[in-house]
Amino acid sequence: MPTLSFRNLFLFGLASCAGLLGYALYVQHKLYIDPCPLCIFQRIGFMAAGAWFLLGAIHNPRSTGRKIYGVLAGLSLIAGGAVSAWHIHLQNLPADQVPDCGPGLNYMLDAFPLSRTLEMVFTGSGECANIDWTFLGLSMPTWTLFWFIGLLVLAVYAGFRARGKA
Repeated sequence: MPTLSFRNLFLFGLASCAGLLGYALYVQHKLYIDPCPLCIFQRIGFMAAGAWFLLGAIHNPRSTGRKIYGVLAGLSLIAGGAVSAWHIHLQNLPADQVPDCGPGLNYMLDAFPLSRTLEMVFTGSGECANIDWTFLGLSMPTWTLFWFIGLLVLAVYAGFRARGKA
């Protein structure tokens, strides 16, 4: 039976991020639910964490390196989780407080400086408040927040507690 080594835990984190991103692409291209700007930033959070999980699993460092990879993956997961939490907030606003729909992310990136684009994305838009998908009564941003939290626990545990060089 595999041990809970740093490498195994980071490979599990990588597989989880890859699976979540794969499902997001399935929802977009097969269920035809286009991601809003905040959904795209959540994907970026999983991509960044997945990259740290991959690098950590390949490198499989000793004590200090494990902590560094755990912190770097954790920071990516915290950032993605913060976007998820903000997205959940927007989805739970009363109808009269939902921001107007804005332009798409690609247009904003082409037409505005990055700082203005980020400001507009995080101010939110009406499309980010729509709930187009649910599972067990919870929206996709709620599920992504659960995954961000779970993977954060995994990254911190792997970085600071996991043993073995498997």
